[in-house]
Amino acid sequence: MFRKMGMLFSLLCVAVTMNAQMHEPIKCETSWEIVSDGVAELRISATIEDGWHLYSTELEDGPTAATLVVETIEGASLDGKLGFEGKEIAKYDDMFGMDVRYFEEKVTFIQRFAIESDNYTVQGYFQYGACDDQSCLPPTNVEFKYGNQPVAATQASAPDTQSTSPFGALWEPVIDELGQPAGTANTATQSLWVIFLLGLAGGLVALVTPCVWPIIPMTVSFFLKRSGDKKKGRRDAYIYGISIVVIYVLLGLVVTLAFGASALNALSTAAVPNLFFFLLLVVFAMSFMGAFELTLPEKWTTAVDGKAEKTGGLLGIFLMAFTLTLVSFSCTGPIIGFLLVEVSTTGNILAPTIGMLGFSIALALPFTLFAIFPAWLKAAPKSGGWMNTVKVVLAFVELAFALKFLSVADLAYGWHILDRETFLALWIALFALLGAYLMKWIQFPHDDDDDRKVAVPRFMLGLVSFAFAIYMVPGLWGAPLKAISAFSPPMSTQDFSLYDQELHPQSMDYDQGMAIARQEGKPVMLDFSGYGCVNCREMEQSVLADEKVMNIINNDYVLVTLYVDDKTPLAEPIRVMENGKEVVLRSVGDKWSYLQRSKFGANAQPFYVLLDGEGHPLTTSRSYDEDIDAYVNFLEEGLNEYARR
Repeated sequence: MFRKMGMLFSLLCVAVTMNAQMHEPIKCETSWEIVSDGVAELRISATIEDGWHLYSTELEDGPTAATLVVETIEGASLDGKLGFEGKEIAKYDDMFGMDVRYFEEKVTFIQRFAIESDNYTVQGYFQYGACDDQSCLPPTNVEFKYGNQPVAATQASAPDTQSTSPFGALWEPVIDELGQPAGTANTATQSLWVIFLLGLAGGLVALVTPCVWPIIPMTVSFFLKRSGDKKKGRRDAYIYGISIVVIYVLLGLVVTLAFGASALNALSTAAVPNLFFFLLLVVFAMSFMGAFELTLPEKWTTAVDGKAEKTGGLLGIFLMAFTLTLVSFSCTGPIIGFLLVEVSTTGNILAPTIGMLGFSIALALPFTLFAIFPAWLKAAPKSGGWMNTVKVVLAFVELAFALKFLSVADLAYGWHILDRETFLALWIALFALLGAYLMKWIQFPHDDDDDRKVAVPRFMLGLVSFAFAIYMVPGLWGAPLKAISAFSPPMSTQDFSLYDQELHPQSMDYDQGMAIARQEGKPVMLDFSGYGCVNCREMEQSVLADEKVMNIINNDYVLVTLYVDDKTPLAEPIRVMENGKEVVLRSVGDKWSYLQRSKFGANAQPFYVLLDGEGHPLTTSRSYDEDIDAYVNFLEEGLNEYARR
C-alpha cells in the first residue's frame, strides 16, 4: 500500500513540475504597416504551443475572446472590426459547456486604421485567452504603441511622460488621499490571539499523547519526593514548567530568525515551501497512523539526560525539561511541525513565537498544577489505548490541512490539479473515514483493542465527523460552504455549479478595468486578493456574497480583482525603482503587489479601494471586516462621492 502511495506522490510531483515549466504557451508579436495611402494595419501574430488553443473573437459568456482595446488614438480612427488570418476551429468545449471558436499552431489578428493626420498615435493592448485540455491562462495582454515612428511594445499600460510612475498616471500614488483603511484597527492583534489559541490547542492535544501523558505523574512525583521540603519541590516543578515554555519559545524565535519577515510572507504562496509542507504533513500523519515512528537519535536524549543528572540547581531542571522535549518528539514533532507550518505561512513575523508560546503553556501547565494539587494525580485518567485514538484523529486532521498547502501552490501557479470539487471530495473522504475509525469499523497497526464497544464520547465525535462530511457534499455542486471557506479553493475553480449567485470580476487587470470603467461611466472597486489568503475567502463568503452587497457591486461598480500571488510570468521582467532600490517584477502577482504598495501604501489582503476613472480614491479603503452594514455604507459613500465629481 505504501509503495503505491509513494508512486502516487511521485506522479503528482512530475505533474506539478510539468505544469510549472509551461510558462509561455502563446508567443505574440505586434507589427505596424502602412498598406495604402491613409490606411495602416496593426498585426498581432501568435505562435501557439502544441496542445494549446487561442480563442477567437466575439465569444460570449465563455472563454476570454480575442479583443483589441484602443486606449489612446490621435490623428487616426478604427477602420472596421478586428479580423484574422488563420484556420478557425469551431467545436463544443466540455470545460465551458458551449460551442467555442479557436485557433491552433498560429494565427494573425489584423486591425485596420484610417490615418487622418501626419502626426498620429495609436496605443492600447490586445487581450486573448488560451487553454489546453486541463487548464487555462488568465486573460493576457499584449501592449502596443505606434505612431509616425513605431515604438516597440512595453509592459506598461498607458505610459504618461508627465508621470513619475513607469506605468502611467493611473499608477500615481494616492496614499495621502486614501488615509487609513477602515476595519483594520485590531486585525493584527486578533490574528496573533488566534495563533496563540491555535498553539494552546496544539499543546493540549500533545498532552494526551502516549509520549507525554505518562511522564507527567512520574515527573511531578519526582520533584515532590526529591526533597523533604514540599515548597522546594513545588518550586522545582514551577521552574520545570517555565523551562518548557522557554525551550519552545526559543524554537519559535529560531524559525523567525531563520526566515525573516519577508521570507515568511513569501512562504504563503511559493510552490516549493507549500509542496514541502504538504509532503511533511502527510509524513507526520502516516507516522501518527502507525506506519512508522519518528524518533530523534537516542544518543541525543542520553547525552542530555546524563548532563541533567550530573548538574544540579536550575540548569539541571532546565536540562530535564529539554530531555522531555527530545523524548516526546515522536508525538509532539508532528504537532509542532503542523503548528509552525500553519503560522509561518501567515507572513506574520511574530507568529511562530506566539504559536510556540501557546503550545508550551498548555504543555507545561499540568506539571505546575499537579505539583500544587498532588491529589489530582489520583483522579487523572490512566494511560491506555485511548491515546492512540488521539494520535489517529490528529493524523486525519493533518492530512486535511496538508491538502490546504497543496491547494495554495496549485492556485498560485494555475496547475488545476486540486480544484474546489476535488478538494471537497478528498475532505469528504477523509472525515468519513475518520468517522468510520471512531466507530471502530476500521483499525490501524497500533490499534490492539479487539473490543468493538464504542464509548459514548468516541461515538459522539464519530457522529460529528460523519455530519461534517455530509455537510460538505452539497459543495460538490457549488454550495458556498461558509464553514470551510477559509480552507477550500475559491468558487471560481469549481467546474460545475448549480449556485448562480456569484460575484465575478469584470477584469483581472488594473489598466483594463479602469478603461472599462471610463467606458461605462462607473466607479471601480479594486479587490486586492490572494489565492493563499484565508481572510479573502472569508470575506468572499460572508460579506461579498451578501445579496445587498453583491447587487451594489454588480450594478454600480466595475469590479477588478487582482491576485498579488499570481505566479503567471510576465512576458518580460519589469524593472522599477522602489525605496531607492531597483525591484524586478517577474510575475503578474509581482505587478499587482507593486501597484498596491506604490499607489496605495498597503501590502495586505484583502484590501478594497474605490476609485474614479482617473485612479483617485472615492473614500477610505477597507480591509478584513465582516460587518456587512459597514461594507454597504462603504460602497454607498463611494457612489455618493463619484456622483459629486
